[in-house]
Amino acid sequence: MIYQIYPRSFRDSNGDGIGDLPGIIEKLDYIKALGVDGIWISPFFASPMKDFGYDVADYRAIDPMFGTMEDFDRLLAEAPERDLKIIIDQVYSHTSDQHPWFIESRASRDGPRADWYVWADARPDGMPPNNWLAIFGGPAWTWEPRRRQYYLHNFLVEQPDLNFHEPAVQDAVLETARFWLDRGVDGFRLDVANFFMHDPALRDNPPFAHPNPVKPYWLQRQIYNRSRPENLAFVARFRALLDEYPGAMAVAEIASHDPVRTMVAYTDGPERYHTAYSFVFLRQSQGAAHIRGSVEDLLDASPDAWPSWAFSNHDVERVVTRWSAGTGDRAAFAKMLIALLTSLRGTTFLYQGEELGLPQAQVPFERLQDPEGRTFWPAHKGRDGGRTPMVWEGNKPHGGFSSAEPWLPVDSSHLGFAVDHQVADPESVLAFTRRYLAWRRQQPALIRGDIRFLDVPEPMVAFERRSAGQGFLCAFNLGDSPVAARVGGAGAATLTNGLGLDGVLLGDIAHLPGHGALFAELG
Repeated sequence: MIYQIYPRSFRDSNGDGIGDLPGIIEKLDYIKALGVDGIWISPFFASPMKDFGYDVADYRAIDPMFGTMEDFDRLLAEAPERDLKIIIDQVYSHTSDQHPWFIESRASRDGPRADWYVWADARPDGMPPNNWLAIFGGPAWTWEPRRRQYYLHNFLVEQPDLNFHEPAVQDAVLETARFWLDRGVDGFRLDVANFFMHDPALRDNPPFAHPNPVKPYWLQRQIYNRSRPENLAFVARFRALLDEYPGAMAVAEIASHDPVRTMVAYTDGPERYHTAYSFVFLRQSQGAAHIRGSVEDLLDASPDAWPSWAFSNHDVERVVTRWSAGTGDRAAFAKMLIALLTSLRGTTFLYQGEELGLPQAQVPFERLQDPEGRTFWPAHKGRDGGRTPMVWEGNKPHGGFSSAEPWLPVDSSHLGFAVDHQVADPESVLAFTRRYLAWRRQQPALIRGDIRFLDVPEPMVAFERRSAGQGFLCAFNLGDSPVAARVGGAGAATLTNGLGLDGVLLGDIAHLPGHGALFAELG
């Protein structure tokens, strides 16, 4: 299980309003106490911060706002002392337009790196070469007068796409990964890992009938600028590099119209990534049937592929807001979601603040930093509401995150969720998370066991997890009204009371209050 840190918003150690690497080191004991196995750190590399680190200007340099390479080396030294692995974000699909590679590539069609980015001539009427759109709005092509060509950017204009059809680009990316592996990282989270290759013929994407197209990007089916079959040859090269470093792993981020099958394609076999996650549980309000269907679809596609699952991250609305009907016990809902997420077969990712039950923050328009939010406001408010600072001390300015005004404001409603308040409350979401994850670490069936879903009515989801010599019945109520359903397992030992959940098993019927859950050990 991996804990995701968005470093700008985790802990500011030097009073500049921005979280940093020393701040992460300061809180390693807190992370260890959660009971997770490792940390994924979002980008902290040199960047002009147009997309807050996902526009990298130097893959091998720490941005000064986050600290120094010595700080990172200290993190790499201190994390293993607490049995924590370190996984770092790598953004290979694109760079910043300030990266030296792009500065050289845009200068001339004849230089050594002329083909390191995706360049194309204009159509006869001067328009871009095809209809591809950028996720953050507008065409995915921008004119470069020095070359008199367009360059591709699937995201911001300042994020030109690397050309992975060029072997030298693949070699340079692999050497970047080797640099960090040699330094001691345990692996990588690969940003938009299915965007690396594009269709060399630059064919137009077909239309897609999206029911609520806030973004024009959603009105295309992206079959020519992502999830290209050519990606998999590079995946094999990347896996071969990882295999040189025992224990190193990679998790791929997948954004796709068919996310489950794309996850399988990128993880099924020894020449693929170790695991992958998609946005299948990161979009909109989802029900129990969707959770069951997604997991079973993956098992049907490949019983051996090892998935990853997340309910929240830095790109989406926090799950207790996104999936809530707006009524019921929010703390019980947060506890149930953590138990559900970490009971699914696969690797799970817990986003900072999820262990506190943080709801989505409200960020006024004038304080927005996210370019996506500023473009599509108010229909789509962007990602800042899920990126506001962690609240460590409820009675201190800025929630104890910083002694200065933070880069994003702390929502005053978050102060009551602060770590210091929850540590003192045995019924808090944080106390539950620590207690539950400590118990989970001792249960092989919940770590590596098989999963089989049971037929129960909405809004309940129930399944069995089994490994050699151990089995659990797991049941969860995603609704805010009580439910009861026959689940089998008569005579099973219910572990609800010891964990602090509030469901009960009477005979073979599970009784779950609103947002309730239970675990019962099977014979």
